[in-house]
Amino acid sequence: MLSDAAPGKLRIVHGDVLTFKVERAFPESLKRQWEDDPPNVHIIGNLPFNVSTPLIVKWLENVSCRDGPFIYGRTQMMLTFQKEVAERLTANTGSKQRSRLSIMAQYLCNVQHIFTIPGQAFVPKPEVDVGVVHFTPLVQPRIEQPFKLVEKVVQNAFQFRRKYCYRGLGMLFPEVERVESTGKLLELADVDPTLRPTQLSVSHFKSLCDVYRKMCDEDPLLFAYNFREELKQNKSKNQEKEDDKEKHRL
Repeated sequence: MLSDAAPGKLRIVHGDVLTFKVERAFPESLKRQWEDDPPNVHIIGNLPFNVSTPLIVKWLENVSCRDGPFIYGRTQMMLTFQKEVAERLTANTGSKQRSRLSIMAQYLCNVQHIFTIPGQAFVPKPEVDVGVVHFTPLVQPRIEQPFKLVEKVVQNAFQFRRKYCYRGLGMLFPEVERVESTGKLLELADVDPTLRPTQLSVSHFKSLCDVYRKMCDEDPLLFAYNFREELKQNKSKNQEKEDDKEKHRL
C-alpha cells in the first residue's frame, strides 16, 4: 500500500536488517569522499529493542572499516533505542550510564541524544520510553586501531565496572603474566590503575589500545588469548585431579 501511494519514490524491501546489503541499495553517484560533507544517504530507523544493540555495533564496525552503508561516505544515522541504551550511547566520562557502548560509539562518531519519546506514543505501548539518537561518523576516529582490538580492550575494561580498571584490563593477559603485563600496560598508557571503568575517557582508551597493540605485535599469540577459555581449561584440569584422587581412594 505504501509503495502504491508513492509510485517511483518508495521501494520497500522485506528482509532482515542485520543481513540486508545497504551498500547495494543506492546509486554510485551518491558516493562522497570520507573527508567531504556527509552524503545524501540517511539511515533512519525505529529499531526493535532486541536487535538495536547488535545492529548498532555492526554499523559501528562498518564505520570503522568504511564499508556497508558507509561506502557512500560518512552516512548519518537517526535511530531509536530503549531510553537506557540511548543514555549509554551518549554518556559522558564519569556518568553512571558510561559503558562499552559509550566508548565504541563516541570514538567513531559524534553522538547526540536528540530527544525522548514517551512510551505511550506507541501502539502497542512499550514498558519503557524511547530515545532518539543521531550519529555522524567522524572524519578521523579518536582511536586509530582495528575495531576488534578496540572492542576487546573496552569489553575487558568494563568486565568489572564497579572495580578498579586494572581488574578488568588484567583479563587481557594470561594468568602467569597477568600482574606484570597489566602493570606494564597501565604504566605505558599513563592510566591510573585505581580509576573505575566509568571514569576512563576516550583518550584513556586510545592510550590503552595503542599500548596493547604494541604488546600484541611483540607477542603474536596475545590477541587470541581469551581468559574464559583459560578458566575453562583450569577447571577441567582441576576436575581431572579430583577424579584421580577419588580413584586412588577407591
